[in-house]
Amino acid sequence: MAKVAMVSGASRGIGRAIAAELGRQGFALSLGIRDAKASPGEGFAPAGLASFAYEAGEPGNEAAWVAETMARFGRIDVLVNAAGILREVSLESGDPADLDDLLAINVKAPFRLIQAALPHLNASGEGRVVNVASLSGKRVRNGNAGYQMSKFAMMGLSHAVRQAAFASGVRALALCPSYVATDMTANSTISPEQMTQPQDVANLVAMIVRLPNTASISELVINCGYEAMY
Repeated sequence: MAKVAMVSGASRGIGRAIAAELGRQGFALSLGIRDAKASPGEGFAPAGLASFAYEAGEPGNEAAWVAETMARFGRIDVLVNAAGILREVSLESGDPADLDDLLAINVKAPFRLIQAALPHLNASGEGRVVNVASLSGKRVRNGNAGYQMSKFAMMGLSHAVRQAAFASGVRALALCPSYVATDMTANSTISPEQMTQPQDVANLVAMIVRLPNTASISELVINCGYEAMY
């Protein structure tokens, strides 16, 4: 029986690339997307495919999606938290409402989703959690305090998963890319050609989730340019 991967944010960018690559590697896919009736498009060839309406900003969606995935596939082996948002929230003039949005989508939603899926990941014996954090969760480079706070929090969440479920065979990866050529970085001064490509990230994730329990990778930094230490 094929292993099953749940992927949030699977309609575009990093999430879509990861989902497509896991499908090519033989995983059945449970895609969490806003429009469950939308076609995932070209490039998907999974052992099984189902799409579910998932809105990260609405508490309760996570438990429903996990329940529907179990009803459809009977197991969950991989969970990829790729849904996320970017808001500019500086210390000097940031809007507290934008900070609330960042924490709701980038931190609280992945927390609830992991919480709902964890019993099934434990049952797998080789459960994998991939949290798409950011290099902004490793260092503070600019004045966007809110976004960086949310990604530092996701790093803490990822390590909390490792601490809570390592003995059950669950391995958690905090994925820390810098600039990736997606809609989120469309306004950057760096050209898309100079950025890491979503497929590059997907290739790494597909390799890591298939490693044995004895080869655990807790953090992966991916940078398209040079930074001291990163």
